[in-house]
Amino acid sequence: MLKYILLNYMPGLKNLLDYEKSWLKQDIRAGLSVAAVALPVAIAYAELAGVGAVVGLYSCILPMIAYALFGSSRQLIVGPDATTCAVIAAVVIPLAAGNPELHWQLTIVMTLMMGVWCILASQFRLGAIADLLSHPILTGLLNGVAITIIVGQLGKVLGITLNQEQVIEKIIALPGRIPDSHLLTAAISLLTFAILITIKKFRSQWPAPLIAIILMTILMWCTPAQQLGVATIGGDNFQSGLPVVHWGTFQPGLMRDLVIPALNLALVSFVSLMLTARSFAAKNGYGINADVEFRALGIANIMSGLSQGFAISGADSRTAVNDANGGKSQLVSIIAALVIAVIVLFFTEPLKYIPVSALGVVLIYASWSLIDLRGLWGLRNRNKPAFRLACFTFVCVLLIGVIQGIGLAVLLGLLQFLRTVFRPTEQLLGTDEHGMIHSLGNTSDIKMVPGVMMYRFNSPLTYFNAAYFKRRILNLVDGATFDPKWVVIDAVACFTHPDISVLATIDELINELQTRNIMLVLAGRKTELTRWFTEHRPMMDESNIIFAPDLYLALRLIQSKDSMDQDE
Repeated sequence: MLKYILLNYMPGLKNLLDYEKSWLKQDIRAGLSVAAVALPVAIAYAELAGVGAVVGLYSCILPMIAYALFGSSRQLIVGPDATTCAVIAAVVIPLAAGNPELHWQLTIVMTLMMGVWCILASQFRLGAIADLLSHPILTGLLNGVAITIIVGQLGKVLGITLNQEQVIEKIIALPGRIPDSHLLTAAISLLTFAILITIKKFRSQWPAPLIAIILMTILMWCTPAQQLGVATIGGDNFQSGLPVVHWGTFQPGLMRDLVIPALNLALVSFVSLMLTARSFAAKNGYGINADVEFRALGIANIMSGLSQGFAISGADSRTAVNDANGGKSQLVSIIAALVIAVIVLFFTEPLKYIPVSALGVVLIYASWSLIDLRGLWGLRNRNKPAFRLACFTFVCVLLIGVIQGIGLAVLLGLLQFLRTVFRPTEQLLGTDEHGMIHSLGNTSDIKMVPGVMMYRFNSPLTYFNAAYFKRRILNLVDGATFDPKWVVIDAVACFTHPDISVLATIDELINELQTRNIMLVLAGRKTELTRWFTEHRPMMDESNIIFAPDLYLALRLIQSKDSMDQDE
């Protein structure tokens, strides 16, 4: 029993226990390839998050192992991510006020909070929240984050300091600072960029960032470039053993300022992870459990926080490397994590010669793939509300920052949704020559049934749109070019739960229609509607309303009653 519960809680472990030996060769190759890509990217993202380079490596090791055991995706690789690091920097930098120790403390606390939020969401089965950040919001967010990162790295690439906090201010200040660029630093950046582009063009399967960083590190080690003013990571960022944070000076009151940002970070990271996990799961023919993924992400981030690292998410580039090299199971994550651990323990000395400008170029190179302005513009022709939402998110991220931009975009998205629910689309229905029911206006062959007005309200009825629903029906009845004797409502589309306000509104509608000598018919959900009205409106006169199983049977019932009335 205990084993069953444990394996149900740890789907990754279950897959590893059922491991096939034929997968081992491909998993080893994929694990080494993932480590080769993850190593320079983790160091670069640590710089982006504002913590020591070794912290980026520790943010890979335990989280990757934790996800391998608790995650349900066989291909997904977790690790430092551009969006999560940008969010952390946006939140922590103002609170730390230039204190590197406090910056690290706040980063760890925010990571642990994010992990707790994810586990709570999993316990309450909120995996469906992945849909809260819609495609337009994500499109605008990723474009905005990518440009934010690129602009933020330009100072390091050119060897200048841009003290402005917001992206727009940095862009405005940049032209005036370009003459102050450090020429040798700019040359190192240009050479790094040339290596990346060359490898991508001629040997795209090679780990371009790793090769570029190795070559630049060797160049810095063999030349006096450091003495000539080229900044490197430095030995202080790579010390033997676990990094140590001193918590004696930490003020717990600062945690209040991290609660909501950590929730936002959990939401963004989970949505990013789910997009990657679902796409590769669909490609490889298996399913993903959103609630399990929420829990796995939470545990992975808690592991990162306990190892004094920063927040992680699903890494699409490293996942793509895994899949391209034929990775079959979660063992790939474990192999990659162990390779990085060996490098951290025994081979950190050369890493201190990595030039900061080269890491900036790697970040720009990685962020460039996130930019999809063509896809954003493409929304304009397909869906204008989605295009406006994507542009709003994009502009907000650039103008007021990542966290505030996400919050406003989600709020606007919810308002758009509420507007759709408040004032949904509607159709009048008719039949074709074969008696099939369709929306009027689709073709000239669809005609209204004589004396019958069939209506569909394309939203669940609830207290905030019930009055509008009643008003629309009465307006259509009063504006009809014929005298309807029957109003038939497609109940399947709008009656989804027994809202007391809705049932009371239907009672009022019945009375209004009765004064016009019109009978109301609710077609669909007959059993549920009968029970709801019996339980919640016991005094209602049921002789003035008819419940039918569906629209077709409603029309047959009406034709039968009309025929009986004519016979009388």
